[in-house]
Amino acid sequence: MSTNNIFRKWFQNNPDLAILPFLGLGVTVFMILLTGGQFLTGINLRSMAFQLPELGLFSLAMMPSLLTNGINLSIVSSANLTGVIMAVILTSWASPETSGLRAGVVILAAICIGLLVAVLSGAINGLLIAYVGVSPVLTTLGTMIFYEGLTTAITRGYVISKFPAAFLTIGNGTLTGIPISLILLGGCALLMAVILEYTPFGLRLRMLGSNVIAAEFSCIDVKKALLSTYMLSGVLSGLAGIVMISRFNSANVGYGASYLLLTILICVLGGVSPTGGFGKVGGVVLALLILQFLSSGLNLLGMSSFITIAFWGITLVLVIAYRFFTLRKFQR
Repeated sequence: MSTNNIFRKWFQNNPDLAILPFLGLGVTVFMILLTGGQFLTGINLRSMAFQLPELGLFSLAMMPSLLTNGINLSIVSSANLTGVIMAVILTSWASPETSGLRAGVVILAAICIGLLVAVLSGAINGLLIAYVGVSPVLTTLGTMIFYEGLTTAITRGYVISKFPAAFLTIGNGTLTGIPISLILLGGCALLMAVILEYTPFGLRLRMLGSNVIAAEFSCIDVKKALLSTYMLSGVLSGLAGIVMISRFNSANVGYGASYLLLTILICVLGGVSPTGGFGKVGGVVLALLILQFLSSGLNLLGMSSFITIAFWGITLVLVIAYRFFTLRKFQR
């Protein structure tokens, strides 16, 4: 099969993703021209490499819920709760000067407890949605407010900071010049792709999103699948929280507030259907790169954060409209 036929077949099988490579190239060229060459400087590329993992992990956390025709609005608040509880452990049991075996044990304990909190936060969402029957929007909106309130109560509105130096390498360290957090994101993305494409669990998620009644008749335990979905989302949110507090060397209830809208935009732009049943990790990664390039370019241009948020909002509306248009055209 020739290269042209391979690309043609890929575009036919992935109509939602066909525009992404061209869009990415267009955004890159556009930003290079607007910023006068500053966009591709080493400093800016390094900055993007360290910013990318947080948003990427949050996007991966949002993806499973969207595949089941749901949504998880609590990913950021869950990550902040995870981060704050870890921060309390790190500052109570160690100091910035703590090193060696003691630092390793404290960091490992904080990560394990933090991820446990993240799993429990996802399990609460899953139990309410699957076993109580509350809609995903109302459930995760309620838990978002609950987790924010709990985090505020723990911090009393203050920032918790001064972690052991070894812990900061997660968000700020590099391995052969590549940010450790970026390697973590790559590993999570690869694992998610394998899970969603080649395991029974991934098939169950798609069936739930496509037709929940058909899934029940196929002997799929819908409740268990939904619970697992939101627990997976919780774990990925927890990882994002770990990267966030490590990079900032502090934890606070308000970190990552702008990420929620962006994660939905990235998933939908990356081909994840808002009505569930379809989506590929590769598309989400491409959309993540495009949005990160665009965000960095707008920052270089000195764009107001308020205008940027408005821009993301209108972009989300346009992307959803385009997605439904191409889907209808493809179905014909």
